[in-house]
Amino acid sequence: MTGFQDGSVLSPLRPDEPRDVADYRLLARIGEGGMGSVYLSLTRGGQPVALKLIRREFAQDGEFRRRFEQEVRAARRVQGYHVVPVLDHDTTGAQPWLVTAHVPGLPLDRALAAHGALPLPVVLHLACGTAEALQAVHAAGVIHRDLKPGNVLLAADGPWVIDFGIARAGDHTQLTRSGALIGTPQYMSPEHANGSELTPATDVFSLGLIMAVAATGRHPYGDGGAITTAARIANTEHRPPDLAAYPDRLRPLLERCLAADPAARPTAADLARLCERAAGRTARDHDDWLPGPLAADIARHADAVRRATAAARSGAGSAPYPPTEADRPTDDAARFASEPTRTTPVAPPPSPSPPPAAGPERESRGGKPLIVVGIAIGALVIGTVGYALTRPGRTPTPPPPSTGPTTTTATASAPPSPAAFQVIFQDVPLAVAPPDTISMGVQVDLDAPKVDPTHQMSDSDAEFNYDDDYLTFNTPTGKAADATPQSCLTAANNTPLPQQLPGKALGPDGNTIKVGDLLCTVTSKGNLAMWQITGATPSHNYFQTPDFTGKLTLWKRLAGS
Repeated sequence: MTGFQDGSVLSPLRPDEPRDVADYRLLARIGEGGMGSVYLSLTRGGQPVALKLIRREFAQDGEFRRRFEQEVRAARRVQGYHVVPVLDHDTTGAQPWLVTAHVPGLPLDRALAAHGALPLPVVLHLACGTAEALQAVHAAGVIHRDLKPGNVLLAADGPWVIDFGIARAGDHTQLTRSGALIGTPQYMSPEHANGSELTPATDVFSLGLIMAVAATGRHPYGDGGAITTAARIANTEHRPPDLAAYPDRLRPLLERCLAADPAARPTAADLARLCERAAGRTARDHDDWLPGPLAADIARHADAVRRATAAARSGAGSAPYPPTEADRPTDDAARFASEPTRTTPVAPPPSPSPPPAAGPERESRGGKPLIVVGIAIGALVIGTVGYALTRPGRTPTPPPPSTGPTTTTATASAPPSPAAFQVIFQDVPLAVAPPDTISMGVQVDLDAPKVDPTHQMSDSDAEFNYDDDYLTFNTPTGKAADATPQSCLTAANNTPLPQQLPGKALGPDGNTIKVGDLLCTVTSKGNLAMWQITGATPSHNYFQTPDFTGKLTLWKRLAGS
């Protein structure tokens, strides 16, 4: 990676690179990876952040966008020491992007290339802090999936982990770039290399490999290309690595982390405690923890960032724009306590055009603390139905009153007569439950009726999607005053609910949808559906979004209605 003359990891922007993404001004390039480029940027309040701009080949894949949205929303739940938080993101533009806090540190891979293997006490302290970060990641129900030296930053205040969970979006697109695998084969676990189900133990295996390489410069599975190394890792059960040459204090930790059986590996929390004992210092004791030359490099990089951001602030003048979310204070206890419901019109699918520059229409951004904001992000518009775009960069609207639906300015025609409808089926039982863990959720086709937890149906057939933290209506849905088709149609046309309801609005403290409600919509096939809610029981997922039961009635709208 080419750096500035002062040796920092910052590189000047190339002529073909953007200067602005949304509200963020790009100052320099920090690095490039398999999924995109990372830039140093500033919030409107002048705070440094890191912005990752996803590659166009990924951006053109609708399934990638959907999964990227899901994974970033999951990553935004992760809060903990040694974790670089995800602050903001957007999947609706020509190129998706995400923003994280900026840590003035050097990636471990760059540090090893410049300074060689690290002293054993440093490696143990590094492993301790990284394991503590993984503990926070796993507690939020996320698996990193791509833990490698490039995703561990060394800073004056310890190691910091980035990019947790995001690689999964790339896995599911089945895209390759120049024939390369998504992810990093040299640091995969055996189950990852074999295509088996992943658990938090996969990250512990990857950390074991990082410890080994950081301490000696030697990979436990030998030299060779990425695919060769991945093949050796996949065969761990039959041919485990030879760890005899590693330091005595490190070897027992490596043996446990690199066990072929995921169940035999320590948890991240257990590993953090083991490394603390081996290092003789706590995970948060960072006094003089790095060798002098490496600490000096990190200090030079931090100084380069300070000078770049200071120059950008002075050159930006005194434009009176409001602070972005990253400029506001944080409060983990209030993280999900006050998330307003946001609504925007349905937008068409993104076209392959350059990212939009910041403009006046985006200056209302910053409605809440960025690190503590709940995940009010809209899903990708697909097909002719589309999703609401609700990310925090959009202008928020007030939350709907708890006693009734939100009123819109839409105007409906006079209610049709009872003869304009024909019953297709009536009071058919319909139960819809969200997933207990982070996943793509369930799709619901009210015409069938059908509930699909495998997410295989076309989005153009599903009237709504229900995942662990959002209920998304694909067709306008309102609450009817009574069970007549006339009232049902009026509610769908005149008083629709917000197109996306966050988990806190549905959970025990929200009750936006409650027992007795009559939810009405005109389906994707043009029928009129009414789902009467008869039961709402909190589920076991993070937000306790309810398991709903109800009775579904479907009317055919006759010609002329």
